[in-house]
Amino acid sequence: MDKQTLAPARSPRDHKEPPKTVRAVVQALKVLRELDQAGGSMGATALARKAGLNTSTTFNILRTLDAEGMVNFDPSTKTYAPALGLLALVRSLVGRQESELLRRELMQIATREQCLMALWQIVDDRVVLIDRALANTPVRLDMQVTQRMPKYLGAIGRVIAAKSDVGPEELRRWFMAMRWNKAPTFEEYLAQVEEARQKGYGIDDETLYAGIAVVASVITDAEGWPLYGISAISLVGTPQHRRLNEIGEKLAAIAASISGG
Repeated sequence: MDKQTLAPARSPRDHKEPPKTVRAVVQALKVLRELDQAGGSMGATALARKAGLNTSTTFNILRTLDAEGMVNFDPSTKTYAPALGLLALVRSLVGRQESELLRRELMQIATREQCLMALWQIVDDRVVLIDRALANTPVRLDMQVTQRMPKYLGAIGRVIAAKSDVGPEELRRWFMAMRWNKAPTFEEYLAQVEEARQKGYGIDDETLYAGIAVVASVITDAEGWPLYGISAISLVGTPQHRRLNEIGEKLAAIAASISGG
């Protein structure tokens, strides 16, 4: 009888089946990957072609991602771009990616709202302008990057004061040293700080600069300490000036989506 070489018996563990995947999730990830690799905005048809998906499927995925804050839709160009909601899922990916997404968001708001958008970094007792996005209009406001001002001044200062562990007496000392165009009383300033605490954004309507209205919010760390500020700056009397609270709500939502904690 011929000898036969017997293969060792295999356990069930040796027959690992590939993990089951959810088709809709795989398709959504394909869309997000292609959007990321594009390095800019893309339309639904172009994304469908890149991802190898049906156009209607891609459109439905993009609408869902837009509703969840993962992508932004620009109605003027009919294109989509990554949004800040992605950062809530991957908070460890900070630095360049976070800055680029934030800058893109500011540019979209500046274009949509026709106002100057400013990004501030809070450094010790000052806020420093580190980036800005200009409105795409014939006449527009602008500010010099690296501009500084006291951290409790203006719209952003009211939100920083609301988010910081600072008592009334210390805040009064700061207030007395700050220079305004049309200074509020300290009691009015305290009331505005409290309003910023409740709403998540602060407003300065010509008290800092004549003819200029500003609404701002702040991005905080995991302990709730202010790190960055974002502000929308417009001329008094414009449609944007009349919509400061609406714009403020948008800025507060953006700030909350990428704040720690």
